[in-house]
Amino acid sequence: MPTFLERIIPYAISRSDAVAPNRSALRIDRGRAAKVFSLFFVVAVSTSDRVAAADAVAAQDLAKASGCFKCHGLDKKKDGPALRDAAAKFKGRDDAEDKLIYHVTSGERVKFPDGHEEEHKKVKTNDLNQTKNLVRWILSLEGGTTY
Repeated sequence: MPTFLERIIPYAISRSDAVAPNRSALRIDRGRAAKVFSLFFVVAVSTSDRVAAADAVAAQDLAKASGCFKCHGLDKKKDGPALRDAAAKFKGRDDAEDKLIYHVTSGERVKFPDGHEEEHKKVKTNDLNQTKNLVRWILSLEGGTTY
């Protein structure tokens, strides 16, 4: 079944064609076209906010289930860097997503502040989309400092 957005986009396009085949028709029925496009804009923005929030919640749930917050704080450095600091470090790099996906899935060795090394815990999912969502959420965090 099509979503609300998938149904309203063709409607908005058909209304724009019906309302503006030429300039005189646009002047006559400008109010109706404005209402259709205003409704479309409000629905698109509010729906995209809900989708982004759901992705952030899913990412945080995966991070909790995987034990990420044992070593990483959101704003505070623990045994590992704060997630905002990791985002600041990789921000603007073309390979940022690939590097972080590798880091959370490979079990590579990491060094702790006391000098010992151990394997980084792997994210607890086999679904690449969930892993990508987690990494994109981390990269979307604002603030932080680079070391």
